[in-house]
Amino acid sequence: MRDVPNILSIAGSDPSGGAGIQADLKTIQATGGYGLAALTALTAQNTHGVRGVHVPPPAFLRDQLDAISEDIEIDAVKIGMLATADVTDVVTQWIGSLPTQPVIVLDPVMVATSGDRLLDAAAERALAALLDASDVVTPNLPELAALAGEHEAVTWSEACAQARRVAEDHDVLVLAKGGHLPGDACPDALVDARGAIAEFDGPRIRSTSTHGTGCSLSAALASLQVQTGDWASSARLARQWVRGAIEGAAALDVGRPGGHGPLDHAHALRRGRTRRHRVA
Repeated sequence: MRDVPNILSIAGSDPSGGAGIQADLKTIQATGGYGLAALTALTAQNTHGVRGVHVPPPAFLRDQLDAISEDIEIDAVKIGMLATADVTDVVTQWIGSLPTQPVIVLDPVMVATSGDRLLDAAAERALAALLDASDVVTPNLPELAALAGEHEAVTWSEACAQARRVAEDHDVLVLAKGGHLPGDACPDALVDARGAIAEFDGPRIRSTSTHGTGCSLSAALASLQVQTGDWASSARLARQWVRGAIEGAAALDVGRPGGHGPLDHAHALRRGRTRRHRVA
């Protein structure tokens, strides 16, 4: 393994910097990787919601992907917003064309934190083939329900059961996330076709700075998996890093009140500087 792994994010943009490609590149850098990016869509959004989406021709996405893979050895791929069935098919076909398979982490971006729908119905159907080509998928509860073709889970046990069915149907690991459930607990679990292989628990962090949490978690997972080689360890470390980024977001002043602010992707760096200043 190279000292600094090459991690490719295939996702949409977020001009406010909190989600999408922008969040992925920050996350990859913070978790020890070198970030590459291929844009699937341009969005007009801020901390209050999505105002518009522009999808460039799918052939141009393939041009981006080919330009990267012909020149750079890719260790892991994080896939985020895909927007349309044609874009989804391009990514699936490109993955199939690679001579060696990198780690593939799929964040099935269907619904933004604000509630805006980010994937059309045809693209949701095209996700099935991409799921089959992925190592792990990281849906939130509404996305997990869509992948399972069921109603959204209202209990953690229901969520884990849905994750197991998706894992069995597509031969993929599922990182089930309980952040949308009510209560003070915030459970996550890494699930295969037999059930949970690793469980993570912790108190809910009360914060409105959750914009891009799913993007950042999946990018961290891709970056860390190349370095650890163990999905349970990578998920635990990615989760810890994201929780730190949510807690550290209080240091930021991004967006008007009432929206969902971004995470602090540089929280570990800022903590290090604070400690050095205190020592000095």
